Amino acid sequence: MTAPSTVIIGAGIIGTLVAHEIHARAPHSEVTVLDRDAVGAGASRRSAGLHLPRGGTERVREMSRYSEDFYRKLLANQGSLPIYPLPETSLVSSPDKLAEVERNYVPQSSLRPLATLPNDGIQLAEDACRWQLDGCHQADVTGLCMALAGELRHRVRFREGVRVTGLEPAEDGVLVRLGTGERLRAGRVVLAPGPWIHAPAWRELLAPLGIRVKKIVALHIEQVPTERDRAIIFHDQDAFLMPLVNRGHWLFSYTCQEWDVDPDDLADGLSADNLAQAQAFLRRYSPSLARDCQAGRVFCDAYSTTGEPRVQRLDPAGRIVFAGAANGSGYRLAPAIAAEAAELLDLRNELRSTG
Repeated sequence: MTAPSTVIIGAGIIGTLVAHEIHARAPHSEVTVLDRDAVGAGASRRSAGLHLPRGGTERVREMSRYSEDFYRKLLANQGSLPIYPLPETSLVSSPDKLAEVERNYVPQSSLRPLATLPNDGIQLAEDACRWQLDGCHQADVTGLCMALAGELRHRVRFREGVRVTGLEPAEDGVLVRLGTGERLRAGRVVLAPGPWIHAPAWRELLAPLGIRVKKIVALHIEQVPTERDRAIIFHDQDAFLMPLVNRGHWLFSYTCQEWDVDPDDLADGLSADNLAQAQAFLRRYSPSLARDCQAGRVFCDAYSTTGEPRVQRLDPAGRIVFAGAANGSGYRLAPAIAAEAAELLDLRNELRSTG
């Protein structure tokens, strides 16, 4: 097999879009994507796939703008992709958060005041501020990963079910050791491991970044959404309620504060505390939804110390690039993260070969 010029570790939405970005910039580059599981099967499989045009910092707002434009063009070119617009999304906040809301949501989101929510059965406090928010959508992230990988397979090699057991930077490249006993010598490596930041192969490389892993909980509400229903973003609580029309139920996500979890230990589903916290939140707004909130999905994501994704070189020669720690916004910011990662790669030789 030809030695790859780039090995991407992780075939979630970030790793898949890194491969897409490299192929777009240097179509003849030899790229191999490795994943210990299947394409889109890690954190991407549990993702709510919600895109909001917002960011807590100027960099994240710019990344959100970039990603929104990327997904819009992608859907225009491939209309069958599992990306579903969320029209007339509602945003709810308290009056004292008005300046924060206006700062965090990018200008083209077109925030407009709402007199009432269109959703039946949702009760808010009398002084709650309501806005209509444009530029939102929801995606089947695993389905999107698989579709993108299918388009790339004629040029990019995907190797699923292959664990990376070691990374050794060298003067002429990076030695990638695999669980199959093979050794790949790559010109460079993009490390996009999602929440598996403590894997032995790269634990020491990532330790200086101070990344932590937090549990993420999303509940399924067994009520069928109607065409009238809209997603509701609870800005103050960093929570959201979203109709999944394509799946036939609602999804409710709230901020769980369980830190330093191991993704390999989260196989037992919801805890009693997770369910109680979600139901208590929902009862404040809709007792009916709270009663039908009895199941869901649990996983985790990697969080940076700054609240911004980390995209940076990990070794002195710049042959290993980390792309991740998206703070629960991996899908939303993945196109921008992939573009930043590609910028850090030296693709000049591949560009010359295409010219």
